[in-house]
Amino acid sequence: MTQAIELNGVTYRWPKRPVVVVCIDGGDPAYFERGLSDGILPNIRRFQEHGFNAVANGVMPSYTNPNNMSIVTGSPQSVHGISGNYFLDPDTGEEHMMNDPVFLRSETLLEKFSEAGARVVAITAKDKLRRLLGRGLNFENGSINFSSEKSDTCTMEENGIENVLDMVGLPLPDVYSADLSVFVLEAGVKILERGGVDLMYLSLTDYIQHKYGPGTPEINDFYMRLDSAFGRLADAGAVVAVTADHGMSDKSLPDGSPNVVYLKDELNARFGDGTTHVVLPITDPYVRHHGALGGFARVYCTDGTASNEVLDFVGDLQGIEAVYTRESACREFELPPDREGDVVAVSDANTAIGRSEAEHDLSELQGYRLRSHGGLAERYVPIILSEPLTDEYAERASQGTLNSYEIFDYAINGV
Repeated sequence: MTQAIELNGVTYRWPKRPVVVVCIDGGDPAYFERGLSDGILPNIRRFQEHGFNAVANGVMPSYTNPNNMSIVTGSPQSVHGISGNYFLDPDTGEEHMMNDPVFLRSETLLEKFSEAGARVVAITAKDKLRRLLGRGLNFENGSINFSSEKSDTCTMEENGIENVLDMVGLPLPDVYSADLSVFVLEAGVKILERGGVDLMYLSLTDYIQHKYGPGTPEINDFYMRLDSAFGRLADAGAVVAVTADHGMSDKSLPDGSPNVVYLKDELNARFGDGTTHVVLPITDPYVRHHGALGGFARVYCTDGTASNEVLDFVGDLQGIEAVYTRESACREFELPPDREGDVVAVSDANTAIGRSEAEHDLSELQGYRLRSHGGLAERYVPIILSEPLTDEYAERASQGTLNSYEIFDYAINGV
C-alpha cells in the first residue's frame, strides 16, 4: 500500500523506510545537554550533527497520557480528549483513570496506518498506556502492541505477538526500574531487525528520572543504554525521531523534604469542607514514581462556592505560578472544556501540588528527593531526528516554536 494518510488536518505520506518515534518519559532536555557535554551519547551527537535538533513545546498539563496521545494523533487535547492521567467525570461526579480508549476522541496515526495495511508496532513500558496506543491496530497484517510490564503474558489475539521474553532475550523487568524502558527499546530493535516494519512507536517510563537528576551515575548509565539502542535502530535502516512527553524538576526543599502545596487542605481551611473538589491529573497506580504529587491541579467548585474567589485565593498561595478559569485554561492550553475544572492551578518549577497531607504517603518516595512534572517548567521537550530535514521543513522549523505532537509529521514527511 502506498496511499497517503490524513488525520487531524495533516496528510502523511507512506513511509519510504521504517520510521521509529521514541518518547522518553520524563526526558527533560537537560539530560541530553549534560550527557552530550560529558561525551557519553555518541549516537545522539551523530543525530544532532547529521539530522535535526530542537526544543519543542509539549502539551499542558505536562503529563504522560496527554502528551503521548497528542504525539500519536498529531493534535492537542482539545481534539483527542485525553487531558490527564486521571479526571473527574462531570456527569457522574466520579473520578476515573483516563487510560481506556473509550475516552479517546480521535483516531490515532498508528491505527490509521495499520488499517491501511502498514505494519505498525507500538510498545510501551507501563501497561496503563498500551490500550490507548493500540486502539484499532490490525494484528492480522503483522501489527504489534504490548507493554514491557506485561511482556510475559502476550498473546497473538491481544498483542499480535507471543514469546516476547524469548525474542528479546531479557527477563521480565521490574516495573520500578530503568530496565522497564530499556526492554521497550531492545524489543523494538529486535522487531525492526526482523524487517517489514513501516511505523514504530516506543514509549518509555520515567521512574529513573523521578529519582535522579542529570549527570548522576544512574542517569548516565541509563542514557548510555538508550543511546546504544538509538544507534542500532538507525543502523537497522530506520528514520529515528526522539522526543519526550514532559520534562522533570526537583520539587524538594534544601533538607530534602518535598516542597508541596496541599491544595485541598488550603481550600478547606478557607472555604470549608466539601465546598471544593481537587483533582490531580498526575494520579496513576505508580505512586513510587511521584507520590501523586505534580504541578497541575483542577478545582471543581461545589455548594455554590464562587469560582472567582477560589481563583484569587489559590493564586495567592506560595508556590503557585499561575491560575486559570476553565475558559482561559482551555484557550491557553487547547484543552477540552468538558473535562476541565472550574479553576486550574499550576505550580512553579520548585513546588508540587497535593490534595491533603493525609492523602499522600510520602514514604512511597523511599527517601529520594521529590522530582516531578505537570507545570509550565516541564513542558519543554527535545525533538531530535537522525536525518536532516528537507528545505521546506527546515524553513518551517525556523519560523517558530515546534510542538512535540508534530514529530510524526517531521519524521515521515520532513526528511
